[in-house]
Amino acid sequence: MPLQIIVGAQWGDEGKGRIVDWLTAAADLVARYNVGDNAGHSVNVGGRLFKLHIVPSGIIHPHPVAVLGSGMVINPASLFDEIDTLSAGGIRVTPERLRISHAAHLITRAHQALDKAIERVRGKASIGTTGRGIGPAYTDKAARRGLRIADMLEPGFNGRLGEHLDGSNQYLSMYGSTMVNPVPVMEAYRRYAARIAPFVADTSAEVSGALTAGQKVLAEAAQGTLLDLDHGT
Repeated sequence: MPLQIIVGAQWGDEGKGRIVDWLTAAADLVARYNVGDNAGHSVNVGGRLFKLHIVPSGIIHPHPVAVLGSGMVINPASLFDEIDTLSAGGIRVTPERLRISHAAHLITRAHQALDKAIERVRGKASIGTTGRGIGPAYTDKAARRGLRIADMLEPGFNGRLGEHLDGSNQYLSMYGSTMVNPVPVMEAYRRYAARIAPFVADTSAEVSGALTAGQKVLAEAAQGTLLDLDHGT
């Protein structure tokens, strides 16, 4: 089972994107498996620079299938902005080339608002988050109240999203921050659900099948070891 795993040994920004781009040329499948759109991999193709934060940089090459795995937290707004940028640059991004795990968790505007509010309250003890909602999204996942990609495709998703926004607004109120208006968020997520549906898959099974078939799989990490919750600083 030819599996290559690229992990930064420091705090991120170690040049993983360049190494991933080099190895991807010979890969059949390239999978992101952690974090969200706070990653930043820059790839230069034909004199054009693509800055990828969530889509695996292997998508730049014509052959590999790109995967967003179940360990990720995904902001659909960022995802589709990136897909549109890639498409405008002549990169083919189709459901056959980009697979998104049904078990990956969602980032919402409420998560982003909470991220910024918590950092503000920390004051001098702030940890320098990107404010993109990644920490609060993982908090919801660990607390078993998170929303997953698969939930977007269910008839009752609006109700669950509404509950999430109501609960998040209670916390934002406690932090003295502006609450999130649920109406535009729910409207936006209805559009995202329709667009994301063709890309959703059981990516764990697909990656396992690729390995069993002897295909070359590259696992692309975000951030670095020293940011890890268990082993980092």
